[in-house]
Amino acid sequence: MKTLKITLVRSVIGTPEKHRRIIRSLGLRKIRQSVLHKDTPTIRGQIHKTSHLIEVKEEAEG
Repeated sequence: MKTLKITLVRSVIGTPEKHRRIIRSLGLRKIRQSVLHKDTPTIRGQIHKTSHLIEVKEEAEG
């Protein structure tokens, strides 16, 4: 399974509360912070809803 590197690139100030909760559930707190997640349909859905706030790169697993 692929791994995704998700980086917060824009502030959550002024965004809907639902988007803030999604960003928080991904494990992101600060701008330029990155986290690694496995590529699952749940994570892809969260990425889709907050794509204007984050940057996603596919990482080689291993």
